Amino acid sequence: MDPQTGAERTPSSGGSNALAGEPSAYLRQHADNPVHWQPFGDAAFAQSRTRDVPVFLSIGYAACHWCHVMAHESFEDAATAAYLNAHFIAVKVDREERPDVDAVYMSATQAISGEGGWPMSVFLTQDGLAFHAGTYFGPSPTIGRPSFRQVLEAVTEAWQQRRGAVENNAAKLAAGLAQNSTDQIIEVAPTEELRGPGLLTTGLLSAAVEALGTSEDQEAGGFGSAPKFPPSSVLEFLLRHAAGTSPTAGHARAMAARTLTAMTGSALFDQLAGGFSRYSVTADWSLPHFEKMLYDNAALLRVCTHWLRLSDGPDFPHADAERVVRMTADWLLDALRLKGGPFASSLDADTVVDGVHREGATYLWTAGELEAAALAAGHPGTGGHLGRMMHVASADPTGGEAASNGSALHPGGRLLDEDRRLWELVAPELLKRRLARPQPGRDEKVVAGWNGMAIAALADAGLVLDDPAYLRAAGLAADYLETVHWDGGMLRRVSHAGTARGIGGLLEDYAFCADGLLALYAASGNERWYLLAEKLVVAATERFVHDGKVADTTPESEQVFNAAGRRLSADPFDNATASGTSAFAAALVSYAGYSGSAAPRNLAQSLLGWLPDIAVRAPRAAGWALATVEALLAGPLEVAVSGPDTPERAELVRIAALDPSPGLLIAVGTADSAVPLLAGRDGGDSAQAYVCRKMVCRLPAATAKELRNALGK
Repeated sequence: MDPQTGAERTPSSGGSNALAGEPSAYLRQHADNPVHWQPFGDAAFAQSRTRDVPVFLSIGYAACHWCHVMAHESFEDAATAAYLNAHFIAVKVDREERPDVDAVYMSATQAISGEGGWPMSVFLTQDGLAFHAGTYFGPSPTIGRPSFRQVLEAVTEAWQQRRGAVENNAAKLAAGLAQNSTDQIIEVAPTEELRGPGLLTTGLLSAAVEALGTSEDQEAGGFGSAPKFPPSSVLEFLLRHAAGTSPTAGHARAMAARTLTAMTGSALFDQLAGGFSRYSVTADWSLPHFEKMLYDNAALLRVCTHWLRLSDGPDFPHADAERVVRMTADWLLDALRLKGGPFASSLDADTVVDGVHREGATYLWTAGELEAAALAAGHPGTGGHLGRMMHVASADPTGGEAASNGSALHPGGRLLDEDRRLWELVAPELLKRRLARPQPGRDEKVVAGWNGMAIAALADAGLVLDDPAYLRAAGLAADYLETVHWDGGMLRRVSHAGTARGIGGLLEDYAFCADGLLALYAASGNERWYLLAEKLVVAATERFVHDGKVADTTPESEQVFNAAGRRLSADPFDNATASGTSAFAAALVSYAGYSGSAAPRNLAQSLLGWLPDIAVRAPRAAGWALATVEALLAGPLEVAVSGPDTPERAELVRIAALDPSPGLLIAVGTADSAVPLLAGRDGGDSAQAYVCRKMVCRLPAATAKELRNALGK
């Protein structure tokens, strides 16, 4: 099946590389390989049956450093390619385009090899069942790991000599994956039998905060040890908890502040142009893995924006947080925004310099380069001032081996006084010089869910900072999603150059887009976005909730369905982004507040029924679910601002926008609005704000002072 048109592809002989016409940047990166790559689909598996050979499935993504390494070492090697072409049908998958494919075969890879990651290398039967798998294989054997050629030869020998055993083991693995997925089946109970709401308590949330404290790195910030990933969902939970009155609120704030201070004052955050790298190789955030992902930056932009709703303090001053918000939002607009308003998926970890992939080459500095920049900026570049700049840059001022390839700019914390003045003097010169270097590639694939996250972050930033440029950017991206990705009944996951592919959105895509559109409605008052969000919520419920269960996907591919043991399930745990289930629950809570309907709120509570069993044992995997419970227990807070579009109405909206209550909902318009929260709320000739919690509303506030009193400020 051709995912672009939906038409059946005509199987070819498999005698050539078929990726040149694919829109995915990752697939096109391999279009010139001597390997006869095929895109994932029925045609490739038909070739496998015709030639009676197994499928070699390679999964990665455009910004993946080790994917580039394996491509250079093996897929560009003529001898390796010849062996692959002779004994396999080679298939390439962009994991960001097809996360349904990635998820199933990642589970298989972990079951077979005990590890997972990208590049992922999986060997499949002609029906799509995995029978052998691993991640990166080098061109030569190392201790405990065979070479890629050895793996290919061993798999070929097993396929040819022990075919029955191979297929039997593949069937057992699929059955095992299906059995394991039973643990990830989330029941959707009838309203009268809701499991969980009585257990979703403030005590559970406080216990989760305490549990997070046991894994916090209080010295370097963050949780756990290296490698360290930005804990976006956990931070959102901590900020929401910090806004309350629980005895653990202060603990939550302190943990969030330490992590935000550490990350934003480190090499993980681009100190020159803004934006966060994917993760840090080191515990102190000093050595990033340089790829920059849309989803990380959207999530962290929103977290830092929400920090501005909390009271100011020395732990992470608002001035620092606003700097990060503006730099990250501006970076999104400058580096990832595409024609028409949507946002690209990522910037590569590598930069191609003289034809060679070099990880982080755009971002690294030697001591000599820093000194030259300081001199060009008008700084003397000697003595104590230079020493401070070297500390800021984490470079070796002696020019030793550690600095031979340069270092990432790593302040190692907040910059104060003379260090800050020095940095502000030299940074523009450094940025100018960096822009003159070769730049990392950009994956221009538009992913619906990640754009939904960006819309939410920019809408919140525009509302909190009162910056119309961010609201306009969010609106343009939303317009693109409605025009290109939404066909009136189905949301398409990806598009390229203004054309959507025929890949249906996952639950996370519907959820993140609905959440983003509701945030945009709150910030703009344009009910068009509320109505589109409502359609997405309804469509997601119809598409992913069946027979009392919720699933992350629909069966887009027969082969993937086979590999999963022909069972659909939902993974409730957060990964790089919030899980689809938790994101959908959050969107349902917001939609329930706007619509006044109990059904979506009940469904959200049911979707969170698994949380009490995991909140204390593994809170780092449940951050967004915990954040959603904070919103549930807080009401959520609903503020309906009705009346003519006047400066007085704008002031009421502005006051409401700065309230830190979890799950804050703002409706703006007039009494004849299509948004039920505004229905009948007629302010007449003047604006009025109605504050409601748990379906109980106060008398309307007509002045800023009255609204502050109603909000408890």
